[in-house]
Amino acid sequence: MPYPIEEKLVIAVASSALFDLSESDRVFQDQGAIAYRDYQEKHLDVPLDKGVAFPFVRRFLNINRRFPDTTPVEVVLISRNSSITGKRVFRSIEHHGLGISRAAFLEGKSPYPYIPAFNASLFLSSNERDVLDAIDYEYPAGTVLPSQVVDDEDDWELRIAFDFDGVIADDASERVFKGSELEAFHEHETSKASIPHSPGPLADLFRKLSLLQQLEDEAQKEDPSYQRILRTAIVTARSAPAHERVITTLEHWGVDANEVFFLGGMKKDRILNILKPHMFFDDQRSHLQSDAGNIPMVHIPFGVANIR
Repeated sequence: MPYPIEEKLVIAVASSALFDLSESDRVFQDQGAIAYRDYQEKHLDVPLDKGVAFPFVRRFLNINRRFPDTTPVEVVLISRNSSITGKRVFRSIEHHGLGISRAAFLEGKSPYPYIPAFNASLFLSSNERDVLDAIDYEYPAGTVLPSQVVDDEDDWELRIAFDFDGVIADDASERVFKGSELEAFHEHETSKASIPHSPGPLADLFRKLSLLQQLEDEAQKEDPSYQRILRTAIVTARSAPAHERVITTLEHWGVDANEVFFLGGMKKDRILNILKPHMFFDDQRSHLQSDAGNIPMVHIPFGVANIR
């Protein structure tokens, strides 16, 4: 019997993040809502191309194939489309074989109020205003930035990378860093090395991913040939001695990452281009850049780095 949604790791995604709606959006912007509806009706049987979040979502849903008795994850579509224009989105979901069955079509309204209703630990959208509204209400959300869509179907692993401050943890230390010199920041973090951080906007997502990894631990114990699907990484600009508080926080929460990188100000894409995550989350837009433009980046507009 599948778990109820309250016991699953749920990700909510907007159609603009899941599929490439650039052509449809041009019709809407240039000709208005009625022309947009007519356009979607005429193209009802033309599947939408993959969007930036598609490779991430597809692999995330594949976790249920590993654990069919419990299906521990779910993706919910939350869209500004109406139910009529959303028909093409659902047909595209079916065409691509995505196991998405729950949806909300809001006919132009912002979807952020429904994030907690679906028990979502993350909302992904390309609409920055919707994400800002969600963050203002302390809901976990990120803006999917434009990038090349790379979806190697022979690559079954799901790799997720996170910045630490302002993403997994709160921005308290970032506030110290912004208001002082690096030496003072290191002194502050060293003095609090044994004190865990308070949770940040994606702490719940990170914790639940850790629980999925525990399921994989158990599966590997039962079957040593089991191939793990989920791999997590923390990629932070911190360096020693400020590294220890990161480790303290993870230990206090009872979670871990497969890989942790303390870069001391190095460009993060030097790591990301090797790691090749299917999603990288950071609160600072200046860190969300890659020379090749092929790393899916998500901006978390939270905390002191995003004062507006």
